[in-house]
Amino acid sequence: MIAFRITFVLLLASAYQAVASKIVNLSSPDKNIVFKLENGVNGLRYNLSYKGNKLIENSSLRISLKNGGEFGGNITFGNPRYKQIEENYDLLVGRSGHVHSLSNVVLVPLQEPGGAGREIDIEIRIFNDGAAFRWVLPAKTGWDKVVITDESDAFNFKGDPNALVLFRENYTTSHEGLYDHLPVSLIKSDTLMDLPALFEYPKGIYLAVTEANLLDYAGMYLVKQNGVLQSSLSPLPKQKDIKVRASLPYSSPWRVLEVSDRVGTFLESNILTNLSEPCRIKDISWIKPGKTTFPWWNGNVTPDTSWAPGNNYETNMYYVDFCAKYGLGYHSVVEYGLHEWYVNDGATFQPGPHADPSKAVPGLDMKQICDSARKRGVGIRVWIHFYALYPKLDQTFDQLEKWGVQGLMCDFMDRDDQEMVQMQNEILEKAAQHHLHVQFHGAYKPTGTARTYPNEFTREGTLNYENDKWGNRVTPDADLNIAFTRLLAGSTDYHLGGFRAANAKTFKVHYTAPMVLGTRCHMLGMYVVLENEQGMVCDYPQAYIARPGFEFLQQVPLTWDETKVLNAEVSEYITIARRKGDEWYIGSIANNTPHDIQTSLAFLPPGNYTAEIYSDAQDADTDPDHLTKTVLQVSNKSVIATKMVGGGGQVIRLYKKITD
Repeated sequence: MIAFRITFVLLLASAYQAVASKIVNLSSPDKNIVFKLENGVNGLRYNLSYKGNKLIENSSLRISLKNGGEFGGNITFGNPRYKQIEENYDLLVGRSGHVHSLSNVVLVPLQEPGGAGREIDIEIRIFNDGAAFRWVLPAKTGWDKVVITDESDAFNFKGDPNALVLFRENYTTSHEGLYDHLPVSLIKSDTLMDLPALFEYPKGIYLAVTEANLLDYAGMYLVKQNGVLQSSLSPLPKQKDIKVRASLPYSSPWRVLEVSDRVGTFLESNILTNLSEPCRIKDISWIKPGKTTFPWWNGNVTPDTSWAPGNNYETNMYYVDFCAKYGLGYHSVVEYGLHEWYVNDGATFQPGPHADPSKAVPGLDMKQICDSARKRGVGIRVWIHFYALYPKLDQTFDQLEKWGVQGLMCDFMDRDDQEMVQMQNEILEKAAQHHLHVQFHGAYKPTGTARTYPNEFTREGTLNYENDKWGNRVTPDADLNIAFTRLLAGSTDYHLGGFRAANAKTFKVHYTAPMVLGTRCHMLGMYVVLENEQGMVCDYPQAYIARPGFEFLQQVPLTWDETKVLNAEVSEYITIARRKGDEWYIGSIANNTPHDIQTSLAFLPPGNYTAEIYSDAQDADTDPDHLTKTVLQVSNKSVIATKMVGGGGQVIRLYKKITD
């Protein structure tokens, strides 16, 4: 079971400044971050500073309700209530196995002096690595339901920081695209920006904006209005005005501002899980993260066979046997010949009127596959289109459990309005009742709620290597931008494992047996750089067997006890070290520019270690599959040269030296 111990320590209000009930100051435990909430002539506003540097200034906070209109203008402060929260909890999936969290908190009651006389609170919580705030709507007599038409929280950046952002055309999106790097002043008005978004200030200070604990609300974006970035909520379907319907009491998700003078802090931080609700699944013993095949990506390649390849037992067992022999936890049953494994009378991958994922196509015995795979120590998971699954959710999950299926990829949601958020959480709850893990594809970003539902292994919300089947947009440059934006939110679903590396000159589009841009070592590095509890090994078996680097894919874990960022320069390169037990795995990836950096092992505990190092070969710029493997004896005084060609990478496995 996940264990929790929460300690509440009341803080003396005198430790904070309050002037005539119009100013509330709250600082982080280490005093570096200061959040100032003001109630002035222009209504509710806030400022944020870090180590004496103002980052956000004079930014309005507003929420609008159908009954009474905008709230946050003419208000009065009630008595602020302060406390400190110290919390210890375990994570089954995430960047740390055990988390210790310390934050300072204030709840500020707000009331309109006249008119509707509405009362709404704002809660602020500050950690050493960021600040967060949310709207809290308490239950009041005669006011039991609420309709939210807007939430306009401003982010008025001091100066003109550089932004790394993903622009979106509208709220209906798979969140897949290329990031732009530009000053905030050059961002066009009325253009949606996805989250997380990264902002870099002078003096090497970084700020990231995202949200946490999105369970029953509309997803949040940024949009520029009158020169200032502000929040924008995804509207409910088939209209534009209503964003959220709720019963009181009710809270918005947390609006999160991660802050540091070291950008790697954001990839080590557990602030999103700190702000999310504890685990709702009582028994988690059945939840087993693991690597998986995904034959759709490689085009269902099989060797010369004595059977006809297809949606059948023999084709799937070819992949199951590969998993069993090489230690992969799962095989994914997806499709063959562009037809799903389940009954569907629609167009390719699109649900028809009689689509039914509780029924396999004729000739495919799912129970036989699950039984045979289980005897070989391999789990079976399936791909299902969301709009085929959700109308038949209960009967499908009942059938998957009867067959022995252990998990699923749910695809093509492409929305994050309140209704879709609710439906995804319903899927997670019901999946847990049937002992099913879930991978959301064509979905919005994580918000820390894998703490709440640890049967969610990963989700997409990013451009990834599936696009290599039909284009060349996913470059090493794009991978680096993902590392400093989307990865901040958590587990990132990528179609990893392509073992036909290419550079810009040699890359060709292949739907079957696709190529990937970047070196073999870049691909290996992605398994460590990305947090992903359902890592794919999605090429075909013969692409791996006896090929350099495959042994690393067999060894690298998917869940971690500890994460440290060793080297990081935004959009240029990154080195991340992750620990599992006594072993460390270090992954580095570079953009399309060569980089020669030094990776210090000073983070290691005392002792002698064996380092297995996979590096780009000297000719990897012209032969991207070429790598070298060296074995060294190292300690925490060692420094390893990390020399990467353009689009390159490096991985290191560190384990305690065995002594005689």
